[in-house]
Amino acid sequence: MSQITDIMEFNKKFVEQKEYEAYLTSRFPDKKMLIITCMDTRLVELLPKAMNFKNGDVKIIKNAGAVISQPFGSVMRSVMVALYELDADEVIVVGHYECGMASLNADRMINSIKERGVSEEVLSTLENSGIKLTKWLRGFDNVEEGVIQTVELIKRHPLLPPNVPVHGMIIDPATGALELVSDGYVENKATL
Repeated sequence: MSQITDIMEFNKKFVEQKEYEAYLTSRFPDKKMLIITCMDTRLVELLPKAMNFKNGDVKIIKNAGAVISQPFGSVMRSVMVALYELDADEVIVVGHYECGMASLNADRMINSIKERGVSEEVLSTLENSGIKLTKWLRGFDNVEEGVIQTVELIKRHPLLPPNVPVHGMIIDPATGALELVSDGYVENKATL
């Protein structure tokens, strides 16, 4: 049996037994917060538990490294949708220790891309189109720097509503311990 078959069989029972009822909520976050965090598997259940969030409390955006690299890309668009359409009024960027983005090696990844069947012709076309894969596949040197850069990108965005607190945290993926590296409340008071 494939994993898709397993998923579909499980889902059928899940729906038939009405297990979804434990998760019913609205599309608006009860705690009016948006979390941007890493897609790391260790954080799937740990992060909400460590932050005392349950289903319906917050909006969560997950990507590699909790990094926003494009001020007008899809992640930032999701931030704006959460703030303007879904009643979020606070943002927390949560990176984590031992993040794969801190050790991301563009050359190694490009070799893996080739090994998995992407042709040199495709890679050459991308390069000749102005897409520098070694730059695009770049990570960060340390997690605190990555979190702070993303916090700053959000805070400086021209469409960010005034006085929206943007915080930065780092979570330990083993214990769930949180470290506050950027307090949006303090920074908002300083600009008043």
